[in-house]
Amino acid sequence: MMETGDNSAHSLRPPKSAGAFRTISEVALDLDLPQHVLRFWETKFTSVKPMKRGGGRRYYRPEDVVLLKQIRSLLYDDRYTIKGVQKLLRDGGGKLANVKAQSSLSTKTSTEPSGTAPASDITDREKLTSLLNELEDIRAELQSANT
Repeated sequence: MMETGDNSAHSLRPPKSAGAFRTISEVALDLDLPQHVLRFWETKFTSVKPMKRGGGRRYYRPEDVVLLKQIRSLLYDDRYTIKGVQKLLRDGGGKLANVKAQSSLSTKTSTEPSGTAPASDITDREKLTSLLNELEDIRAELQSANT
């Protein structure tokens, strides 16, 4: 369970605007995660970079919170591994936009059969097969030229 302490002071405050920065305790409460998990994710996902003030106090920008929600969903709901999410971030240039539309075969580490592959995977496979055939033809030509 997550330790949240006494929230009575927070309940008396008016809600923050959508563009307001959030503390680690606010983000942890919003994501239903312990604060140490957020600090751990900072070490694993370089795109998660909250602002730090004096004493190391973290302040998360709205876009940081959105990214953390996406990471949480991928890890806990979609069962991606940390390495899988890191790859998604690398491939997306540090962003996770349209993750659901990306191929699950290249990033998800599930062992259960996928059934039929999405159309984009079939197209990619056809392209790769065509490229492989072309390379094999070139190899055969090079070998015959060297003999």
